[in-house]
Amino acid sequence: MRFLHTSDWHLGRQFHGASLLQEQAAALDRIVELAAEAEVDAVLIAGDIYDRAIPPAEAVLLFNDTLARLSRSGAAVVAIAGNHDSHVRVSIYDPLLSAFGVTIRGDVRRAHEPVLVTPKRGGGVVAIYPLPYLEPAVDGPSLTTTTARISHQEVTHLALDGIRRDLLGRPQHRSVLVAHTFVMGGEPSESERQLSIGNVDRVSVDSFAGFDYVALGHLHGSQQLDGPRVAYSGTPLPYSFSEQHHTKSVRIVELDAAGKASVEIVPLGVGRPLRTLEGPLELLCSSPDHAAAADAWLRVILTDEVLPLQAMARLRQRFPHVAELRHRPPELQRSTATERHETVRKATSPLELTLAFFADQQGRPAGPPEAELLRQALEASTRGGER
Repeated sequence: MRFLHTSDWHLGRQFHGASLLQEQAAALDRIVELAAEAEVDAVLIAGDIYDRAIPPAEAVLLFNDTLARLSRSGAAVVAIAGNHDSHVRVSIYDPLLSAFGVTIRGDVRRAHEPVLVTPKRGGGVVAIYPLPYLEPAVDGPSLTTTTARISHQEVTHLALDGIRRDLLGRPQHRSVLVAHTFVMGGEPSESERQLSIGNVDRVSVDSFAGFDYVALGHLHGSQQLDGPRVAYSGTPLPYSFSEQHHTKSVRIVELDAAGKASVEIVPLGVGRPLRTLEGPLELLCSSPDHAAAADAWLRVILTDEVLPLQAMARLRQRFPHVAELRHRPPELQRSTATERHETVRKATSPLELTLAFFADQQGRPAGPPEAELLRQALEASTRGGER
């Protein structure tokens, strides 16, 4: 059996206020093409179909169109709700769509009901179990009678117990699990929504023992955690500058007759690239070395001693897709964080405290004219308080 593993489309997402819908449409076009070219038996979408619970209409239309094209290719489609999705909204037509080979599962109580796929090129049936994102406080009571607070690990084990009970009755079937969770050892990115405080959201790799392949969603970088058997496909596009060095891809997985998985990672090669430039404003705006960055989403770190006036407007004259601007004065001008905090701690007057705050924020001491202006402002505020 051959299938395509993808996840975390986040349809409707914006990048620093700019719509990504056109780039997302190009990514989904490429996924449809790859599914047809590889003649896959199924397409697995491991959650976070949309970027929010109530997505914009354009995002819903894009998803519907993509489902229709995948279905026409002859592949079964198995999708689950992620932590960004509304479990009810994304799966409301699941009973109807299943008649057309499309499954969108949001109800954890049905996780033990597999989608049975017979490979086109022959071979035994594969049982695909769609396990949507689990919220312990919400899904725990539906899986256990205990009223105690449970963790992601515990609620995942409860759901998997039900799946394994069903799988015991299918000894001849190979098995695939589609899940949306944070597995221990995975490498996160800045663009993922934190599932909980600390590390209590983590689920162990051992939790997924016994499945021939586990198609994961949630983490945005492509990565595997137990050889090719347990893996994240990653997002089709980068959604933060922490992902600028990712190669965005899908996984084409082949299961042999014994259930052993072999994987081809196929880069999608769509979307605007991300880059980070660092240096003084005048050099960035004039150097021919940065010509290739004109078409990229840019994060710019300016190293001028003082932030230049209208810096963003001047940058966008050369780089129209600047998305983020930071100011980092030269390190030689800066004291260490410990030194700055010690200066603030030792301040004995309002003026000393103000000057220490200025130095902490600007990375340098106030010059004589600036110090005089701060002194006058403090005196004026004191006089105002005495009236």
